Amino acid sequence: MATEQRRKAPSFTPPQVLALGFALMILSGTILLALPIAHEPGQQLTLVDALFMATSAVCVTGLAVVDVATTFNTFGEVVMILLIQAGGFGIMSLSAMMFMLTGRRIGLQERLTMQEALGSFSIAGVVKMTRTIIATTLAIEAVGAGLLFLRFLTYYPPGQALYFGVFHAISAFNNAGFDLTSQSLRTFNRDPVILVVVALLILLGGLGFSVLQDVWRQRRWERFALQTKLVLVVTGGLLVAGTLLILVLEYANPATLGPLPLTDKFFNAFFTSVTFRTAGFESISTGKMSYAALLVAIVLMYIGASPGGTGGGIKTTTFAAITLAVRATVRGTEEIQVMGRRLPRELLDRAIAIAAMAAALVVCVGGLLLVTESHLVSDPSNPVTIADALFEATSAFGTVGLTTGVTPHLSVPGRLLIALTMYIGRVGPLTAAVALAQRRRERAHIEYPEERVMIG
Repeated sequence: MATEQRRKAPSFTPPQVLALGFALMILSGTILLALPIAHEPGQQLTLVDALFMATSAVCVTGLAVVDVATTFNTFGEVVMILLIQAGGFGIMSLSAMMFMLTGRRIGLQERLTMQEALGSFSIAGVVKMTRTIIATTLAIEAVGAGLLFLRFLTYYPPGQALYFGVFHAISAFNNAGFDLTSQSLRTFNRDPVILVVVALLILLGGLGFSVLQDVWRQRRWERFALQTKLVLVVTGGLLVAGTLLILVLEYANPATLGPLPLTDKFFNAFFTSVTFRTAGFESISTGKMSYAALLVAIVLMYIGASPGGTGGGIKTTTFAAITLAVRATVRGTEEIQVMGRRLPRELLDRAIAIAAMAAALVVCVGGLLLVTESHLVSDPSNPVTIADALFEATSAFGTVGLTTGVTPHLSVPGRLLIALTMYIGRVGPLTAAVALAQRRRERAHIEYPEERVMIG
């Protein structure tokens, strides 16, 4: 009888558990944010807007259809930051934390799901790794909050400075990009301390916990795992390239870097390069940037953070695998070699699949936005161009949270579309990677004759 009941019990795969877990967190957040006790006096939030804000928080995106500072009271802001923290931890880390606090045993199925959620290659040590992730997250956020508190003391009273420090440290490390100033960090674009602290929190959150753990334990380049080396090289390369391109392209723009002194130009270009990857904070106005700079932003948002981190995008390792494959093809070598190692061909197939699905999603969502937001196209004061639509779609997919000014004006269908894109961006690439990783290549019973087609 017990065996029969066990067979009838629904069994969810790890990707399904992750997707359902995030959906339940979003639903809970929607209910809490829709409550009148979460709003400032005179402010109202529709159910669609509550869903949008909850999705953006849980998916650590940062896109907002209402201003957090003026719409939500302290209760609502605390709900937002808890949703951001929960989204950054991930559903399995939260589940593991609850198991540990209640003394329950973590079973094999939970360990398998944790393995997939954490991007671990082995089931061994996943519980210990989860403990490390939780402790590391809280420690980094505490240090970041302390540093921001000390700096915010020059702008706000002690109580508000502490509150702002904690909120923005959690928002930055989890790559969420929500703020309590109503102007993001544009108010502080001449304060290099705040810009650097927030940028470092974003970078640490986006690197991935396995990379942070490997760097902390090994502390020598030659001992690092290949994934750690690739993540650091790609992250460093994108950071330098992004900083230089933004500095050059926006140097004389009177609406962005133009009025700033040379030193502040550099710090703001650096900060913008960091935040374009996954975070969503602004020190200069994104909507007033040149189209060339927005193109740079779209590329950086599409690539995103690293596996196991709090950011989105196709991930730095996916970008690295495809780049290395292109290099191998140009050189005429069959094997994909890097740093004395060879990457398996199935890894490239997976990388191409994820990149192609992501590109298709961005293009489709961008195209749909041009249809759903046609009312804005006819509005001379706030038209939606193809660049705006693609930027918005990429920002939602990459869980970045930057906008050229379109988000607050989205129609109800547009808001639902972007909310769905944020959800797919947070869960989709992860579950797709897991599903593709779990598939084993089966040899066909019938082998068809090979025939070549012309490429290029």
